[in-house]
Amino acid sequence: MSPLETLSEFMRYLAAHPQAEENLPALSALSEELGISVASLREQLEVARALGLVEVKPRTGIRRLPFTFLPSVRQSLGYAMALDLGNFQLFADLRQNIEAAYWYEAVGKLTDDDHTRLKMLMERAWRKLDGRPIQIPHDEHKQLHLTIYCRLNNPFVAGILEAYWESYEAIGLNVFTDYNYLRSVWQYHEKMVNAICTKDFSSGYKALVEHTDLLADLLGHQPVK
Repeated sequence: MSPLETLSEFMRYLAAHPQAEENLPALSALSEELGISVASLREQLEVARALGLVEVKPRTGIRRLPFTFLPSVRQSLGYAMALDLGNFQLFADLRQNIEAAYWYEAVGKLTDDDHTRLKMLMERAWRKLDGRPIQIPHDEHKQLHLTIYCRLNNPFVAGILEAYWESYEAIGLNVFTDYNYLRSVWQYHEKMVNAICTKDFSSGYKALVEHTDLLADLLGHQPVK
């Protein structure tokens, strides 16, 4: 079976017209061109919108969007977590293995500007942890990981990693307040960033794997409720 055969008529149309940000014809014109009713087309359009393939606005009409994997993962993961929040642990394990698998390719593509950004995020995080009152450097945590993998040019990896951080926030891990845990995590981050900037990628990989095990241990001892 061809991949196109699994798609709706509207999604096949989008695939055949891949120009980014293209304004699409009105529903009546599309209905006639595709040979389906306007009602069926509306249903297909809603699916495409939920997947982040198009946006629909009153004045501008239907506009296709550049492909991103995040909306698809967000919908599926959100449903899985609604069924059982323990599914976050399974997704976290997937994310951990993806980061490990792409580590060497990702860090090898980072630029000097990326290195500077990673150092800046480290400085901000330590200021929050050492400040009075103490602040949780969640945004720095998220941005540090996403920066490390930002040069892969792989929308599937990016979508999974971005969805992970959304779900991380959804279950409240961004407000977790175990200070010793946070300091331990950021000590590993410092090892990772130093290794990246000195191109000691093997040491950075070791720190990555060890530090992601901290979250696995945390979730294992304190199941998500």
